[in-house]
Amino acid sequence: MVSSTNIPWPPTGPANRPTSKPRCPNNTLKLGVCANLLDGLVHVVVGSPPKSPCCTLIQGLADLEAAVCLCTAIKANVLGINLNVPVSLSLLLNYCGKKVPSGFQCA
Repeated sequence: MVSSTNIPWPPTGPANRPTSKPRCPNNTLKLGVCANLLDGLVHVVVGSPPKSPCCTLIQGLADLEAAVCLCTAIKANVLGINLNVPVSLSLLLNYCGKKVPSGFQCA
């Protein structure tokens, strides 16, 4: 079928499928890989610790979503280490190219 403006109808082209939006992993245990990154950031390490796989898990998330995601993991202690929550959250987010949203508190 062709419209009066000679544009095929229905439009041909890629199917309009909803794209999957990046989100925090359903299994917060996956964020346990961030413990190694955090340990490398807190203790002096020659070179810099790898950003993968921790940063990959929050890549594509907005700063607030990433903060909530990591906050949940830290509070659930899936990282397996005792942490100063605000400092740990800030270190991880900053290293992964994110910022702690203004006024955000991991409580």
